[in-house]
Formats: sequence, C-alpha cells, structure tokens
Amino acid sequence: MSKCPAGDSLEIGAATGLRYGEKGTHTSRTIMLAEVSDLFQHLSPEAARADYAQAIVNENILAKNTAATRKLTHQRMAELYGLDPQVAIHRVHRHLWNADPAGRPLLALLCCLARDPLLRATATPVLSLPVGCELPRNAVLIALRQATGDRINEAVLDKVVRNAASSWTQSGHLRGRTRKVRQRVDPTFGPAAFAAWLGAAEQLDGSRLLSSHWTRPLDRSPDALLDLLLQAKQRGLLRATVGGGVFDIDTTPLDPAHRNHVH
Repeated sequence: MSKCPAGDSLEIGAATGLRYGEKGTHTSRTIMLAEVSDLFQHLSPEAARADYAQAIVNENILAKNTAATRKLTHQRMAELYGLDPQVAIHRVHRHLWNADPAGRPLLALLCCLARDPLLRATATPVLSLPVGCELPRNAVLIALRQATGDRINEAVLDKVVRNAASSWTQSGHLRGRTRKVRQRVDPTFGPAAFAAWLGAAEQLDGSRLLSSHWTRPLDRSPDALLDLLLQAKQRGLLRATVGGGVFDIDTTPLDPAHRNHVH
C-alpha cells in the first residue's frame, strides 16, 4: 500500500481527513474495534467533537480505569477516526457504519488505514500473504523500517508490529492468537463504497477506483467490487453509470454534508 500520493492528490486527501507522514497511532493502540463500536452505539452520527470528548473522558462510557487513560483513549480514537463532523472521512465513515452493520470491521480498518501511516505501512506484508500462511514478523518490521527510516526505535517498532497484527485480526484478515495466519475477508457494499470514496479523495476515477491500494484490503477482484458498488447504488448511497463505453462512479453522495447541501 502506497505511503502517500504526490502534489495536489496529497493536499486533497489531507483536506478530507486522510493523514500522511511517518507517525501513527499504532505505536500505542490497535484499531480498537470494540471501543469504536461502543462509542458509535452511544452517540448519534450528528454528535459534535465535544460530545465525543464528553462521552469518553467525562462519562467514561468505555469503562477506562483512570482519567489519564480516558483522555489518552479519546486522543488516540480521534487520531484514528476523526470524531469530528467537520472531518469528511468521519462523516462518510459514520454514514456507512449505520448503513452496513455487517461491514463494520472492514469500515473501521479502512478508516484507520487512511488515518494511520504506520498501519498503512504494514498492509503489503499482510495482504500479499497467501491464505493459510503464517504472517512473518520480520516482513512487517522491514516494511515499517522502510516507511519510517530510523525515526522509531526497535522497541517501539516491535510494539507497532504487535498492535498492527491485532488490528488485522480484528478486521478479519488474520486469525490466531500467537501465530497469525492469513484468511480471506468477505466484504459487503459498505467497505467497497468507502474504498471507492478514499480513492476519489486521492483523485482517482473510473476503473482505477476498483484497483487502488484502498480496495486491496477487500480481497476481491475489480468485477466483484463493481458488483458491491452497484449494490451501494441500489441503496442510494452513490451514483454509478456503467456500460456503453461509460464507466463513472460518483462517491460524493456518501458524504452526508453533500447530501444535505443537495437536498
């Protein structure tokens, strides 16, 4: 999975909430699927940034033991998920979270891949692994070193490897506790739509939306992904014109801010 696009694509991606660079949340946390599930169940999609802080820090809905842990949890979850209706990726993620409950593990993973460069750096060794094969820890370390150079010491890199392996297990790409073995995920229409939206955020269009580094975690061919996007279209989540020499996927309706503006 590419580290970051260049030029205008970088600026546009960052404006939508995608994050680039060498730092990331996986130095201390995983994608925290259970926590984000509880948080989104507690708060509506229209919740403001302050509402998330109130729920995590003051109300302690995630049942953390200390005030310091609650504050750090809020900070790390905001890094991974935005937790702010002013951030486009957060709006789209929450919209699809409600629209496709079955897709939530992959939706969470895609959001965190977009927001955490360290997790993104581990994608290639995980996704290139044949189904049934054990994840080699050293391959993940090499990928992280290539992405970060000498900016992160070995002890922290080791922690990133463990956290990333846990995240890929939560998303369904790996199974096992000590030995992490690759398995194939079964995406639904929500993650397919989200992957297309992320590609569009980096100025991809047409058929390139079906074969980007955002669609690779879905373990499906472009044709299979197109079928999922057409399911999303049938649910009114996006617009698509396919056939007669025309291939156009318009993901802008996935953003509730766009839908509200139009309607």
